[in-house]
Amino acid sequence: MNFLKRWIWTLTQGRRPSPEEERRDELYEELRKAHREWERARMCFEHARGKDEVDYAIYILEAAERKYQIHLKEAKKSDLQWGAFKYGQFVEKRIAERE
Repeated sequence: MNFLKRWIWTLTQGRRPSPEEERRDELYEELRKAHREWERARMCFEHARGKDEVDYAIYILEAAERKYQIHLKEAKKSDLQWGAFKYGQFVEKRIAERE
């Protein structure tokens, strides 16, 4: 978790997040990043022209898909609650659970 998130968390909660909470946040951010990479790779493939560009786009797309699959599998193993992440409600849900 980056400095700004820790600082905001400390201000709102009056304490530092636990290692489990930090890992959950990191996992979520890794998953979002992998999803964005996969979307960019898919767009690159859709706009590729010529044999070399298509071959490169396929290579990048397959790598991005595999990375996203790995992060999804890890998130499923950790029992990440997906509903809490919709529309930035992750922090609000954690605050409500502690009260």
